[in-house]
Amino acid sequence: MGKTEFKAESKRLLDLMINSIYSQREVFLRELISNASDAIDKIYYKALTDEKLNFNQDNYYIKVDPNKDKRTLTITDTGIGMTKEELENNLGTIAKSGSLSFKNENEIKDGHDIIGQFGVGFYAAFMVADIVTVISKALDSDQAYKWESQGSDGYTIEPVDKGDVGTEIILKIKENTDEESYDEFLEEFRLKEIIKKYSDFIRYPIKMDVTERKLNEGSDDEYEDVIEEQTINSMVPIWRKNKNELTEEDYTNFYQEKRYGFDKPLKHIHVSVDGTIRYNAILYIPENRPFDYYSQDYEKGLELYSNGVLIMEKCADLIPDHFSFVKGLVDSEDLSLNISREMLQHDRQLKLIAKNISKKIKTQLLNLQRDEREQYEKFYEAFGRQLKFGVYNDFGANKDVLKDLLMFYSSKEKKLVTLEEYVSRMPEEQKYIYYATGDSYEKIEKLPQTELVADKGYEILYFTEEIDEFAIRMLMNYNDKEFKSVSSGDLGIDSEETKETENEKEENKELFDLMKETLAGKVKEVRVSKRLKTHPVCLSADGEISIEMEKVINAMPDNQQIKAEKILEINTNHEIFQALKQAFEQDKEKVKLFTTILYNQALLIEGLPVEDPVEFTNNMCKVMVS
Repeated sequence: MGKTEFKAESKRLLDLMINSIYSQREVFLRELISNASDAIDKIYYKALTDEKLNFNQDNYYIKVDPNKDKRTLTITDTGIGMTKEELENNLGTIAKSGSLSFKNENEIKDGHDIIGQFGVGFYAAFMVADIVTVISKALDSDQAYKWESQGSDGYTIEPVDKGDVGTEIILKIKENTDEESYDEFLEEFRLKEIIKKYSDFIRYPIKMDVTERKLNEGSDDEYEDVIEEQTINSMVPIWRKNKNELTEEDYTNFYQEKRYGFDKPLKHIHVSVDGTIRYNAILYIPENRPFDYYSQDYEKGLELYSNGVLIMEKCADLIPDHFSFVKGLVDSEDLSLNISREMLQHDRQLKLIAKNISKKIKTQLLNLQRDEREQYEKFYEAFGRQLKFGVYNDFGANKDVLKDLLMFYSSKEKKLVTLEEYVSRMPEEQKYIYYATGDSYEKIEKLPQTELVADKGYEILYFTEEIDEFAIRMLMNYNDKEFKSVSSGDLGIDSEETKETENEKEENKELFDLMKETLAGKVKEVRVSKRLKTHPVCLSADGEISIEMEKVINAMPDNQQIKAEKILEINTNHEIFQALKQAFEQDKEKVKLFTTILYNQALLIEGLPVEDPVEFTNNMCKVMVS
């Protein structure tokens, strides 16, 4: 029996297979089980055209058998088997796919798809085995053959005795080293874990002899270890079942079995598409956010299956960032996979699935918002910030997708409202969607800047999260109604009460100039307020950067020290203004003292730090004793 060498390019590819292509050693079992499933599928396809061949699915299975004493792991299937020529062609030439050839020859398009197409998965076995032996007997053949290899040095093929049709792969598991342990691939619990993880939905039973500890018959307290054959995989995935057969409990149980979360899902989405690209998906909207959701440690992504075989645990490309809270899986037969099946080629099919999934999620969220408002508000409390970030992110690329999902607290309704609800009840003369920012609803309610807008009877949206104003600035408008901060320079409200006369400007020009000079570099201007009713003073902002945005940006680690263009507004109808005018006529230094105090009071109202707290308290004392 002579040894046949692999071709030079096959040697290089085998070395790459063993050392580089697969990121985790455990996937070797996935690959071998997938190949075994292919082999059974091939008999199924033969039976479709061969009347003499009767395919009874109950007779077909895959068996995984570890032997610690011999240090072997055997994977047996009752599939179509291989002739000597097929062993030579499929295993002697790396990347020669018997599955792909079979598929092309039989023009298989629908139904049971063939999993393996690249012909390299088999060689993943060399990641864990020193010697790989394949004993196979082909359908309609009297002779069985043994293929054996120790790796890149080549392989041998020789005839052997084998009674049943099918293939037996025997792996001589490597000895442990100081750096690597291979014992895990001989342990029952670990093999079961790998099978459940990657191959749980292979359509044929994957059997294994499992040791169970059972009570001795006739005894109350004596136990013995009993070995019994068990089917490890579930076989029929929930996503391929008819939706009418499934209950809410079925979906919830699956959510918990897959460990998508410790909570119960608010909603599930079951998608079955059989069009340009075929895929099934089960998606879940969680009730609670994971503890690490808003941290760098959180990893988004859906599980990706190809024909029931797990390819990726976290496929980030299937879900946009703004819906990263969604859990679940996608199973498709039409994706273009790379040779290791662990990574996707970024092709049109993947983008199409991702686009469709995004639409399904948005539709479900809108339905939840419309029909189960309490549940939607619960969801929004957990993940609303992510939706707002999605509006702001990527220069607003997704703002039209997300704007109808946003909600903000309403000054009138005293609860969360949508932008559509706000706009639908705007008075005809109201020009803008008004909002106010602050740390809490209670604090915003007391802001001096809200007085005029509230007095007009206009609704105000309360922004309490750092992202809120950034998102709204990116959104710019909703249904052609622009957003306007109650702290902006021009509120767009015209009335006799708020129009500042030229006479009033001229009357107070010197006073305001002195106040501005006193606050040199701190404010852009001191002016008569159009918005204040009962409060003496407030700050407003000109330009793109609001006072709230200044606070958020400057709290970031890079310490940018961004400054809003602040305006100090004075209520000329307040008694404090009369004190200012009197001081201006009698004591200019007192004007400066009052100005500094008023400015610091305005800073405190905004939640901004007073630059010199000691000076501020001393100034207050001066006023008290004067």
